[in-house]
Amino acid sequence: MFRSVLVANRGEIARRVFATARRMGLETVAVYSQADARAAHVADADRAVPIGPAPARESYLVPERIIAAARETGAEAIHPGYGFLSENAAFADAVTAAGLIWIGPPSSAIRAMGLKDAAKTLMHKAGVPVTPGYLGEDQAEATLAREAARIGYPVLIKAVAGGGGKGMRRVDKAADFAAALASCRREAGASFGDERVLLETYVTRPRHIEVQVFGDAHGNVVHLFERDCSLQRRHQKVIEEAPAPGMDATTRAAVTEAAVKAAKAVNYVGAGTVEFIADASAGLRPDRIWFMEMNTRLQVEHPVTEMVTGLDLVEWQLRVAAGEPLPLTQAEIGLTGHAVEARLYAESPSAGFLPSTGRLEHFALPPTVRADTGVEEGGEVTPFYDPMIAKLITHAETREQALAELAEACDAVEVWPVKTNAGFLARCLEAPDFIAGDVDTGFIERHLAELAAQAEPSPAALSAAAQAAMAVDETRAPNAEPWRDLAGFRLNAAPEMTVRLFLGGKPVIALATEAGAPRSLLLTEDDEIVVFEAGEAFVFTTHPPLGDSLDAASDGAIRSPMPGKVTGLSVKPGDKVAKGQSLLTLEAMKMEHALTAPFDGVVETVSVALGDQVSEGAVLVTLTAD
Repeated sequence: MFRSVLVANRGEIARRVFATARRMGLETVAVYSQADARAAHVADADRAVPIGPAPARESYLVPERIIAAARETGAEAIHPGYGFLSENAAFADAVTAAGLIWIGPPSSAIRAMGLKDAAKTLMHKAGVPVTPGYLGEDQAEATLAREAARIGYPVLIKAVAGGGGKGMRRVDKAADFAAALASCRREAGASFGDERVLLETYVTRPRHIEVQVFGDAHGNVVHLFERDCSLQRRHQKVIEEAPAPGMDATTRAAVTEAAVKAAKAVNYVGAGTVEFIADASAGLRPDRIWFMEMNTRLQVEHPVTEMVTGLDLVEWQLRVAAGEPLPLTQAEIGLTGHAVEARLYAESPSAGFLPSTGRLEHFALPPTVRADTGVEEGGEVTPFYDPMIAKLITHAETREQALAELAEACDAVEVWPVKTNAGFLARCLEAPDFIAGDVDTGFIERHLAELAAQAEPSPAALSAAAQAAMAVDETRAPNAEPWRDLAGFRLNAAPEMTVRLFLGGKPVIALATEAGAPRSLLLTEDDEIVVFEAGEAFVFTTHPPLGDSLDAASDGAIRSPMPGKVTGLSVKPGDKVAKGQSLLTLEAMKMEHALTAPFDGVVETVSVALGDQVSEGAVLVTLTAD
């Protein structure tokens, strides 16, 4: 076994690898960009080396700087984590050429599975069922449009070198194909440096089933059962679980056998995940599951497999990289209970899932579940990287119990002032159809209105805010009784104390004597009262907001909702636009976000150009009403 390991990554996955490495007695080395100088993963490591500016392309995506850091610290092995350079065959080659140990599959396997079109061709030859589509080299827009028509709409455009839902678009009709293709290519180019795409038939009720596989250098390959990652938004996984609900023994045998066959076809070594798409219209059946792609790395959702098997997959990675055989045979790997994972993102579901950045003044996760975090209280969420800040995982005897425990954990999340999707996650986990196992990748989109709705505080939360406001006032002016005028008189009953507060700029009347479970809250330096409830952070004030409370876009000024880069510009001064029409596209946290016209009108000014970096709140376009 080697004695030290450098993790060529950041955040949650770096901390996860460090935890196992420390337990095994290995020295740990972190790398960090300027934006991550005070990040949690840097503090976790025994040693840390700066590798460049904040943008990933100038730091975490520069192989030479990673290898130089390993040489500087004497690290013997490099773990790539997930994302960044984890599936970069050239980086794997460079690591081994430098005399270091690569904790991952051989570069030949990465290359074989890294390009989705070539991987599907290979899998077809190996006898693994694949989805019908277009895998050709001709990337002309006209050719792709013609092939899409041949396949039949809806079709799925996917980046050849893609992963993580990036560079992927569903297209429902021919008229939308060109715009979707352009957006897909931009995102693919920015994320992977490769704009090529493939086309697939779009399964109308798809489920995302994947199988964890492991191989060693001695020719052994095993599977660690399946996961279901069907609950997605914009092709990004939100909630994952193991085993897949509704998976019978026959179908499990077929899909795991196909996954092992896929791994053996490329002489796979290390941790990998073989992803399948299943037609859920008639339940899970062996003849309605097709190979989609293989991720040649450890997955974000690996903890659910760890929970149901009782194994440490990072330890397996380290041991296999050191040349050891797999710790267990297939017959020795068991499946116990049910595990579910929810990804906690720094984003605002009620505001279209816009990313949220800033300092984590308050960050508290429930101690009752496994929490793999990339941040700590006082840390910073920046616009440069993926918005996932933590993963919450539960394990129980039954799926229903695991879902209930995870929903309760999401309800207990407390984060401020950065916004999170905790409340959204809890609502997903409590949705009756999801609990019943009636789920596919379109579940969130179909139920988006209720899942992402603006949450409202309960009477108990309002009461907590009212009591806090009264306590604060009494502390500052003990002889004053400003709330007494609001005391309500009721015949033969105790008086009720009501308090006028403001929530989101709007007045609310709160009953200070409302009974209910105590709510967690905090008081800010700006005299705000933050009440945490059901995964949400409700911010109350005792005074009305300054200025106009109308929507910021009502004056025709389209402002940037976040720091980002302008990747698409659809209008120019003088253009007429309709309400809802796309004006420009911003890229932040590796995802694109379209800004649309709030009303019918005419473009008066355009203050940005393609490629510009903009700050939050900057005016990008102004409109006049038509």
